[in-house]
Amino acid sequence: MTIDESTPLLQEHLRTEKAPRFSAANRILVAGFLISVALSFTQVPILYVFRRMECEEFYKHHIFDNTPDRCKRAEIDSGTAAQVSILGLSTTFCGVLNLFFAGWQIGRWGPRRALVLQTAFPALRVAIQVVGVTVGAREGIVIVQSSQIVSLIGGMSGYLLVLNTAAGEVVEPSERTAMFGMLQGSVMLGTAVGYLLGGIIGDAYGIRRPFEIATVIFSLSSVYSMFFIPYIDPKSLHEGAKETKQPRWSKFLGGVRVLCPKRLRLGNGRAMTHYGITFLALGVFMGVLATGYAPMLIQMYATAAFNFLPSENGYLMATNSLIRGFFLLVLFPKTITAGRAWFSSKQDGHIEAVDPVRESSDDMVGPEEQARASLNSCSQSGREFDLFFLRWSLVFDGLVTASTAFATEGWHIYLAGFLLPLASGSAPTSKGVVTEMCLPSERAEALQAMTLVENVAMLSTLGLFGFIFSSFSMVGKTYLTFYCNAAVALAAVAVLLFSHFPPPGSKLEVTDESEE
Repeated sequence: MTIDESTPLLQEHLRTEKAPRFSAANRILVAGFLISVALSFTQVPILYVFRRMECEEFYKHHIFDNTPDRCKRAEIDSGTAAQVSILGLSTTFCGVLNLFFAGWQIGRWGPRRALVLQTAFPALRVAIQVVGVTVGAREGIVIVQSSQIVSLIGGMSGYLLVLNTAAGEVVEPSERTAMFGMLQGSVMLGTAVGYLLGGIIGDAYGIRRPFEIATVIFSLSSVYSMFFIPYIDPKSLHEGAKETKQPRWSKFLGGVRVLCPKRLRLGNGRAMTHYGITFLALGVFMGVLATGYAPMLIQMYATAAFNFLPSENGYLMATNSLIRGFFLLVLFPKTITAGRAWFSSKQDGHIEAVDPVRESSDDMVGPEEQARASLNSCSQSGREFDLFFLRWSLVFDGLVTASTAFATEGWHIYLAGFLLPLASGSAPTSKGVVTEMCLPSERAEALQAMTLVENVAMLSTLGLFGFIFSSFSMVGKTYLTFYCNAAVALAAVAVLLFSHFPPPGSKLEVTDESEE
């Protein structure tokens, strides 16, 4: 029997278990690696592109004075910095909006077609940038900056959301957290490869060549997604959801509603409000606020305190990405599996509590979801370990970050860069936890909401800790920024202490918002 769009995903998953190298999960990991290579391929060259185009524009209106480096002028450096800042802001803004477009595409056409769109439009964006690099000067800058509009429909935030949604559907519930970590690990390895090869090819074959190669890789990623990403019926992502009469804009922003407190019906019939997902989102926001600035903070501190050269910072960040990727791909899944088994054994023969999320939706899910649940009756066993790991991961991150303030030699910075990736499992763990706390029909929206929280937190941390670092630099005490960073991480842990799974035997109540 062949696999087509009418074949249940569970059947395909069972068949591919006998050939794990070509399983749906592994095909998704390959997609994450390939797309992240394409995205990061132009990140280093684009800085030099802006500098060259600003230089060309400058000498349209000024006479060349025969200096050794014709582009080494304060006016050119200032213009380049301004253009890079505009690019960063537009990328962030378009990335947030792209997240909502991607969520809408998933709900309308399913993850596979959504991923094709999320890779085809970046191919168009980079192709436009090739034109801009060729034109050069002010016109080229305008073309490159204008190409960011394409990122609204397809970009980095969207493709990560699509891949995480698909990854959560092709594995057992007990394996979701590990799968999210492996996916992030493959993305980190792809990013490291893209940074490295993009810079090397730009130096060897000209600054335009990385953009041309990135266009080809994006196109190949789109073709790969079309033929190798498993088909998931978009209706199955919302199976069991109660039909409500909501305006279209409400459905477009539907992921945000998942973060609101939930109503529970306890085993004794008493109703209560559950704030587990709300505190989880707030804790994740503060966690990203603390950890998101750490790589940039270490580079800036190493340059200011130990006179690190760009090459030394490059080695530092490359090592950091490779260790992070190795940890998430290899060590993180084993840690989650062993930790869940340990938490399960602590129950001492206690009969596994009924999953409140699944119990509340047993009457609403289809036969495919029920079959998947029957494959592994202990899928929810030990899930409390995920929250345990999330909290202690942030504790470890805070301690390592704070200890960096005591660095007195350059190799201390490299040691911190080696240890920090070992606390990088908080993002995939939070995605695993939120999919356990919500109804099966809300998983796609929950992942969209958590990705949005992470993006907003990343944008906030650049502004907040950039200001803090600048303020401490004025008084010659930049090392104090590490203490502030660690304090926010520990505050995130305190917030996460209020996040818990619903009590055993309770049921999540599905309400019709239109009736409220």
